Amino acid sequence: GSYEECRTTADWLLKHTQVRPIVGIVCGSGLSALADMLKDPQVFKYCDIPNFPRSTVRGHAGQLVFGTLKGKPCVCMQGRFHLYEGHPIQKITLPMRVFKLLGVKTMLMTNAAGGLNQDYKVGDFMVIKDHINMPGFAGVNPLSGPNDDRFGVRFPCMSDAYDRELRQLAHDVAGELGFSDFLKEGVYCVLGGPSFETIAECRMLHRLGGDAVGMSTAHEVIVARHAGMRCFAMSLISNRAVMDYDSREKANHDEVLETGKQRAKQMEVLVSTMVARLDDDENNDKNNS
Repeated sequence: GSYEECRTTADWLLKHTQVRPIVGIVCGSGLSALADMLKDPQVFKYCDIPNFPRSTVRGHAGQLVFGTLKGKPCVCMQGRFHLYEGHPIQKITLPMRVFKLLGVKTMLMTNAAGGLNQDYKVGDFMVIKDHINMPGFAGVNPLSGPNDDRFGVRFPCMSDAYDRELRQLAHDVAGELGFSDFLKEGVYCVLGGPSFETIAECRMLHRLGGDAVGMSTAHEVIVARHAGMRCFAMSLISNRAVMDYDSREKANHDEVLETGKQRAKQMEVLVSTMVARLDDDENNDKNNS
């Protein structure tokens, strides 16, 4: 994830596309259809992009898509990278730094997550207002190692990691679309995976204040905020975390993908409407302040 490595990747992409994205979108498990909404798409397989890792997870297409969404130039990741795939944490967050060098100002991220909050139902959307980075407690942080001031400061603030105005925009748009009944807001817990959580772990995370649990997103947000980009993230609650020892339920990846398929269209409409409402001038002012 060095500056030189990211610059090489960004320059290669800029040479091969005329799109100059200001919005970056990351599609979570089962939600890759978001990228299909881009007009005049240009697709680059991860394996063809210099320095990019490869996505190995079923439900992740493994490609970058450039195009326009509601008139805004965008770049979309169909599939992300995870700690459990064996990549160093700096490698899985490399796309965020590449996006910064491409000119992206705002990141919109989605994921599939297990619901810890017992009021959540499968199929709910959770706007992420904060996160608990469990790997970070053990020193696994994408900003570990020498800091490059060309990306950001040594000790970036994370109390404003999830942009308040973008979160409010999501609620406003959801209200207009009639989605308010299944739009929640809460705290996302990230674990390393790939095993799903034990009952004891789910109970602990819930008591710590977690509303949903997953294996992605927080690392990307840390790096994106370090680089000065605005961040919005939303979880699709694809399964309920098992909290009861008498329960017969079991978390599984097929359930995650199936829930994504069922709710994908509504998430596409919500995200695309948000993109249409992004104010370019405000976008630039926020990142230059």
